[in-house]
Amino acid sequence: MAPFSIVAIYLIIWVFCAFFLLPFGVRTHDELGHDKIRGQADSAPANFRPWRLVIRASIIAAVLTALWVLNWNHGWISLDDINFIPIPEQFRDR
Repeated sequence: MAPFSIVAIYLIIWVFCAFFLLPFGVRTHDELGHDKIRGQADSAPANFRPWRLVIRASIIAAVLTALWVLNWNHGWISLDDINFIPIPEQFRDR
C-alpha cells in the first residue's frame, strides 16, 4: 500500500473519529451552573476543549489505520468473510 493511500485513509478515519467524539465529555451551561448568554442555544457547550478532541481522535485514528493496513497486508478479513447476502446464481459467472 502506498504511503499517500495510508495518509488518506488516516485522514478519513480521523475526521470520522473527531465527529464521533464531539459529544463526549462536553457539558452545557446548565450542567455546569454557568449563566447563559442571551440568544444562546440550550445545548451549546460551555467547556469545549478542541485539543483534547484532536489528541483522542489522533490516537484512535492511528490505531484504526494501523489495523486497516495490517489487514490489507495480511488479509485477515476479506470481502468473502463479510458477504452475508449471497450473489444470485445468474450473476456468479459474469
